[in-house]
Amino acid sequence: MLRLLRRALYLFLGLAVLGILAIGVLYWLIAPQLPDVRELRNVQLQVPLSIYTRDGKLMALIGETRRFPVEIEQVPEHVKNAFIAIEDANFYEHPGIDWRGISRAVWLLATTDDQRVPGGSTITQQVARQFFLSPEYSYTRKVREIFLALKMENELTKDEILELYLNKSFFGNRAYGIAAAADYYYGKTLDQLSLDEAATLASIPKFPSTGNPIINPGRAQVRRDYTIERMLELGMISEAEARAATAAPMHASPHEPRIEAEAPYVAEMVRAEMERRYGAEATTSGLRVYTTVDSTHQAAAAAAVMQGLLDYDRRHGWRGAEAHLELAADADDAALREQLRAYPALGGLPAGVVSGFEGEAARVVLAAGEPVLLDAKATRWTGKNPRQLLTRGDVVRVATLPPAAPKPGAAPPETPPPPEYVVAQIPAAQATLVSLQPEDGAIRALVGGFSFGLNKFNRATQAQRQPGSSFKPFLYAAAFERGFSPASIVLDAPVVFRDRAGNVWRPQNDAGNFAGPMRLREALVQSRNLVSVRLLDAIGVDFAVRYITNFGFTQESLPPNLSMSLGTASLTPLSIARGYSVFANGGYLVEPWFVERVVDRNGVELSRTNPARACAACPGRLAGERRETTVVDGFDFGPASTPAPPVAAGSEDSEAAPAPVVDGPVNLAPRAIDERTAFLMRSLMRDVVRRGTATAARVLEREDLGGKTGSTNEHRDAWFSGFGGDLVTTVWVGKDDFKTLGSREYGGRAALPIWISYMREALAGVPEADQTPPTGVITATISPATGRLVPEGTPGGMTEFFKTEDYERVTSSGFELDPALSEEEAFDIF
Repeated sequence: MLRLLRRALYLFLGLAVLGILAIGVLYWLIAPQLPDVRELRNVQLQVPLSIYTRDGKLMALIGETRRFPVEIEQVPEHVKNAFIAIEDANFYEHPGIDWRGISRAVWLLATTDDQRVPGGSTITQQVARQFFLSPEYSYTRKVREIFLALKMENELTKDEILELYLNKSFFGNRAYGIAAAADYYYGKTLDQLSLDEAATLASIPKFPSTGNPIINPGRAQVRRDYTIERMLELGMISEAEARAATAAPMHASPHEPRIEAEAPYVAEMVRAEMERRYGAEATTSGLRVYTTVDSTHQAAAAAAVMQGLLDYDRRHGWRGAEAHLELAADADDAALREQLRAYPALGGLPAGVVSGFEGEAARVVLAAGEPVLLDAKATRWTGKNPRQLLTRGDVVRVATLPPAAPKPGAAPPETPPPPEYVVAQIPAAQATLVSLQPEDGAIRALVGGFSFGLNKFNRATQAQRQPGSSFKPFLYAAAFERGFSPASIVLDAPVVFRDRAGNVWRPQNDAGNFAGPMRLREALVQSRNLVSVRLLDAIGVDFAVRYITNFGFTQESLPPNLSMSLGTASLTPLSIARGYSVFANGGYLVEPWFVERVVDRNGVELSRTNPARACAACPGRLAGERRETTVVDGFDFGPASTPAPPVAAGSEDSEAAPAPVVDGPVNLAPRAIDERTAFLMRSLMRDVVRRGTATAARVLEREDLGGKTGSTNEHRDAWFSGFGGDLVTTVWVGKDDFKTLGSREYGGRAALPIWISYMREALAGVPEADQTPPTGVITATISPATGRLVPEGTPGGMTEFFKTEDYERVTSSGFELDPALSEEEAFDIF
């Protein structure tokens, strides 16, 4: 017997030695291939690109993963304990592997036919697998996993390993890491999680796709209760805490990122720009981008575009239900909501299905929220009541009416009134609004269309449309460089143009009438097309094209013929806004920009934009710039600036324009046009608002507003571009397929109301812009009928602005030396 025991002991020792040798050989073979686990201290987990407004409001999170890495010190004790209890109760004691778990796995492999058995993987082993190993199941991978776990325990602390596990694990629904999981399933930060919530989250990583509390709440509850039971067995919680946690109902629900500023078109512009700068990893490296967009301005722009398009759509009538669903007779609201999943909300308009009628009102089940009743008031704009308009199963859109403003002096209600709904439809037209700061080109608001979800085409930056009459200010500015003034007389009369092929072009005024001789100020106020045509013919197409490129347009984009005078160039709304900023800022060309600064995941600033600024009073800007014409090959290329005589300190002029206080070196924008020309054009465009085609804007009660309406043939495009306060804003309305907007849909009707609605909010509290004429502009009295100078105080005379040299030329030689204008009725286009 003793001999048998001795032999058994020798056999056991021999097997142990052989086992140790085998492990040693395996380690000798595998160890050189193992990665350096110390790299995990500097690992860069995939974190989405986050985009913010200039005032810190979240605009978008872009990336395939939701992840917000946290340090282990930020994880509450009960959250850590929940994961340890269900995943690895001996985590803080073992050396990286659980020998009992491995022995159990070996025994099961030897005694069962199962190919895969529970392997007792520790948290350390799971981290090794997540970061270094493939998901394949093999004995080789398992051995590598064990050796990696042992190596990690030697190189990293337990807390470092647990931190990696909590940040790396997948929790389903694109949520990676415990912080992202808490945010998605409960809308909470880690320190806000209750015990039952922490236990639920700890139970997800084992079955993230099929066992999460949204997909399978029953299975998730079983796992949660088991986690709580394990925490109780390990002494991590009391019996009272366990009972309370298991009694809590399952209440997880999807919580998408809390977007605080809706600007999807800007977010897409930022994504493209970041990938251009930093490559494809821009959306996974945790960059934080702060834009120039103002959240208040952006909200006002989005609301203005939506309301403007809905108003346009109502003017053109009801087109019928968006779709019709066949509904079962006994279908409940839940079944109807399921059928509505194919109709997501677009442009702030949720879809609903008509489930029946209550009297004359239609009962509409929405995809989210309680059903609503649409009464006769909700369908009044269609000219029909709900029963006449709709049938059961119709899919319709609904819009929420803004709450009525309280009466003056009335106290606001204690509880807000319930929302009022009206029937709506996806507009047949599109619109865009872009608003920038003319001082430096910073984009403050941009809406690229009715709905980014419906169409990602950014009309502000990508749509090439004809600006129509909103292009005329650029032509008039060119004329003012050729010696014309606001008082110059141009004939508004029929004209015919012939090209070399014999084709005939007869431009017309929108109204179809003719006013005869008229001053340029009046011609712009009334938007007379024939005056623009004759004016372009007088100054020369070649000169006009070269001069207008000073506003940032390319020469190739401008038609090299007289049709350019009617705005036939194809230009983007953003380029038009940039051109108008030259008028607003005193004649400087600024570049539109939207990325203010970029910060990495650690808060280190990677870049900050230093835009070129107009900054007319900056110390680096030539004091009191004076224009001298540069002429090359007979063409006046406009703005060549030379310093004026120095201004004496303490003089009246120096008091009028104090140098602004700026941080750091100032990047000065180049001069584009004479500041006097810019002032004259602002003066003319303010008259467009005071008494021209944009008088509706007078409702804003500001004297610094100016702009120009624009329309194109067959009402395919409607525009309004204008300035006021510290903003230049362009609005375009049209259809992507270039079809007509409909009868009488001019810029003043389709686009101007959107501009007014936006500027009302954006300019609230903003002081009016200075309207003081610059040096070199004087006033004189003229006859409104003839444009000629008359003595001051002459009855019926009016005050007009002139450049000093134009006034001197007129007073010395009379208006006969104004640039010659042909009165012939026919011209050759070429």
